[in-house]
Amino acid sequence: MISSALDNAEDAINTATSTTEKVVSWLLGAPLLILLTIVLAVVVRALLHRMIDQFVARSVKSSEKLRKEEVGRGERVIAAATGAAKERHRQRTETLGSLLRSISTLVISGIAIVTVMGIVGIPLAPLLASAGVGGVALGFGAQSLVKDFLSGIFMILEDQYGVGDIVDTGEAIGTVEEVTLRVTRLRDVTGTVWYVRNGEIIRIANRSQGWATASVDIPFSYREDVDKVLGIIRTAVHEMDEDDAWHDKLMEEPRVMGVESITGGTVTVKILARCAPDEHWGVQREIRRRVKDAFDREGVAGPPIPPIAATTDRP
Repeated sequence: MISSALDNAEDAINTATSTTEKVVSWLLGAPLLILLTIVLAVVVRALLHRMIDQFVARSVKSSEKLRKEEVGRGERVIAAATGAAKERHRQRTETLGSLLRSISTLVISGIAIVTVMGIVGIPLAPLLASAGVGGVALGFGAQSLVKDFLSGIFMILEDQYGVGDIVDTGEAIGTVEEVTLRVTRLRDVTGTVWYVRNGEIIRIANRSQGWATASVDIPFSYREDVDKVLGIIRTAVHEMDEDDAWHDKLMEEPRVMGVESITGGTVTVKILARCAPDEHWGVQREIRRRVKDAFDREGVAGPPIPPIAATTDRP
């Protein structure tokens, strides 16, 4: 009887040992691989996000350094006029960083999920086939959405426009208030807000990039000495260029191009001024004001006033 009890105890110990070995073997098998896969995915994602954040920070600092090294008058004028350029570059860089982080997270998560499913033993071929069919169906159903996102990505990458720019999208003209991957928000001169889908923008005119040209036509009497008048105009625009209030808006001294036309008793002189983006309206108004004041001081006659036909009252 004692021998039978010992045999039963030995069998129980053997069974427990076998069960423990099976549990340990199972734990060291699929669960450990799954845990390692998840940990590795989290670590890789964190490293990629850190690298992207460092890239964004270096890009912003590099842009600020290049902006400080600008020495030309034209470059300084454009940089001063586009005061939101620094903020715009920061927003654009952070948007790209956010996009890269989202893509990296999506790719790493997809790889990790597929790996875990393979470890568990789930057949991937039927699942991938179903996902492929579903992706094709979703692609057909969301073509416009995909088009908007792709267009938004390329707009941001190519820096076609940014917050604060005045743009003409064909459908609306206004100041850009927000740029996302799907829509661009504009506000026109009347205060109306326009939401334009990026995929629907066929062409776009940016009035805030580079520089603008102010064109002014100055008329005066045909009886005046043209050389004298040209000298007066050149002096007026030179004084405007020397004025601190306008020196930082003009990329160069306005050029007096000469006589543009002679019509009847009027001679017209054209003035061209290259200035900072979206400053040409104010430059044109200031040139006209200064030339008019100069004409008044020097006694230059303006264009003749056309006669007004007399009206006869009939009984």
